[in-house]
Amino acid sequence: MTGLGEISLSLSLIVALYAAAVSFIGGARNNQVMVQSAQNAFYALFALYTVASAALMYAFVTRDFSIEYVYNYSNRDLGMFYTVSAFWAGQKGSLLLWGWMLALFGAIALFQNRNKNRRIMPYTTGIIAATLAFFSLLMVFPSPVFDRLPGLPPDGYGLNPMLQNPGMIFHPPTLYVGFVAFAIPFAFAMAALMARQEGEVWIHSTRRWTVFAWFFLTMGNLLGANWAYVELGWGGYWAWDPVENASFMPWLVGTAYLHSVMVQEKKGMLKIWNVALVSVTFCLTIFGTFITRSGLISSVHSFGETTVGYYFLAFLILTIAFSVYLILSRRELLRSVNSLDSMVSRESSFLFNNLILIGAAFAVMWGTTFPMISEAVRGVKITVGPPFFNKVMTPIGLALLILTGICPLIAWRKASLANLKRNFVVPFMTAVLAGAAVLALGIRDIFAWLFFSACAFVAGTIALELARGVKARMSGNAENPLAAAFNLVWKNKRRYGGYTIHIGVVCMFIGFTGNLFNQQVETTVRPGESFAIKNYRLTYVGTDYSKPKPTKEEFVATVLVEKDGKKLGYMQPEKNFYKNYDMPNSEVAIMSTMREDLYLIFAAMNPDESATFKAHVNPLVKWLWVGGMVMGIGTIITMWPDKREKRLIQALTE
Repeated sequence: MTGLGEISLSLSLIVALYAAAVSFIGGARNNQVMVQSAQNAFYALFALYTVASAALMYAFVTRDFSIEYVYNYSNRDLGMFYTVSAFWAGQKGSLLLWGWMLALFGAIALFQNRNKNRRIMPYTTGIIAATLAFFSLLMVFPSPVFDRLPGLPPDGYGLNPMLQNPGMIFHPPTLYVGFVAFAIPFAFAMAALMARQEGEVWIHSTRRWTVFAWFFLTMGNLLGANWAYVELGWGGYWAWDPVENASFMPWLVGTAYLHSVMVQEKKGMLKIWNVALVSVTFCLTIFGTFITRSGLISSVHSFGETTVGYYFLAFLILTIAFSVYLILSRRELLRSVNSLDSMVSRESSFLFNNLILIGAAFAVMWGTTFPMISEAVRGVKITVGPPFFNKVMTPIGLALLILTGICPLIAWRKASLANLKRNFVVPFMTAVLAGAAVLALGIRDIFAWLFFSACAFVAGTIALELARGVKARMSGNAENPLAAAFNLVWKNKRRYGGYTIHIGVVCMFIGFTGNLFNQQVETTVRPGESFAIKNYRLTYVGTDYSKPKPTKEEFVATVLVEKDGKKLGYMQPEKNFYKNYDMPNSEVAIMSTMREDLYLIFAAMNPDESATFKAHVNPLVKWLWVGGMVMGIGTIITMWPDKREKRLIQALTE
């Protein structure tokens, strides 16, 4: 089976090159026979990637430790859940997963457009096939997936303990879906330029692909944050790690694109800007992959130093050059139909939104790459830590939050004073009342006051817009409030799905603001002794020593938790020692409410039977996860099929 997988990957390189070349030639010559042949080759390419992926999964499930990759990332003691997730635990498997996803998404896009977009589809096919040829090249030469060991080891090395978490089965694939799916709108945008097609056809054709990619990139980042929170045992969920930043940067630029593209659809403006944004988003997914695999940065997420990073750097440079050339050479096709009439308008608010998001992405990129730049220039690697990012991103986040409330309500073209009063008096008063309530609660931190007030402002704008819509439907259709609200959202999915996403953003910012009030304590206690943090009292009961397993030893501490004299229950953080790994692994214990999390780490066991604990009280963290779920619901509403939009796309693309 693994031999079949190896052959499939070798063939995939040949077939991908054929599909790319024939697609481009067929599109340039308007030769439908060549175009159809290239499309058939692409479907075959998906089949080859599927066979290769099935072969690697079969090797993991059957414990074929003669395959080097299987040996390095699994063993016989590893449960099936983590054996399956070991597929993408290392570089080779993640490359194969990436390639298979891109082949799948490309095949779906081809099938969706089999009877439409005939001018640009050959070039779209060629761009996706060329990208797949690059991934096949990696897996055939510098990073062969099915490399074999000289002999057959009796057992494998095992999966890194930090990867033995449920997040491993969800976070990487979700993030990869977001990364890979952005290749589809990029391919359509470049194809439209290659075919010299004017208008917004490519935007309408890829809107759901873009939202789909953004949704999974959002969920991937949140799942990664949750994984870090429950697994890494340091008390937080975001450390501005270089690889975290690598997935955050394309999210920022992709979010900017999703907002600015509405201006192009409504007003025919920002055409060059939007093509540039979708190109930068795709390039940032490649850049993130480059820094993960180059060995140039230190990260718990990186794959170490390999030659694959240089291949990604070359591909990134070629992609940037290709995009810049097409945008500059086709700039006549990208002239705006209208111009900005006023700085006080919805168009300008979207533009400010874009500039802030791009500024945030630049700040994150600068902080991420500065250690590499300093080492190249001065020979000394200067690390940029969380203080830099927090200082820079706090005002940026506040500005974005305020714009989230302004954009939906301000008028197109030019907002009058009457419009501003009508739309913003209620939200502004809501913010004032919320600010007063914050002060009354004794909160004096200026940033906390600003963020909570801004959250109230955004919530007020959304509530006002929803109330107006419901009132209009009730008066015009004689509907009750519940029916009016449901029909309002259902008939305006894109608009109110966006508002739902904004509600999720508000919830997340409430969670972020809670970081300003985190408390922590580290102490060593003997059985029966207690320690306190905030209004919690924690009593160390003792540690249970489990029977050693073939690959690890488990030590479980039991701690009684009381709050304001009332017993809440027991927490049981763990300290585990793995046979093949020098560093022990902690499993944290968390008591969570909407108000705060009590977060307990079993830091160390001592020879005198005492134990060292790190305890954190993290306010409002649960709002972050709730906000993520609300954003997910809003995205699903936005993507839900709409008959009117379907008819519009059909009319434009046929």
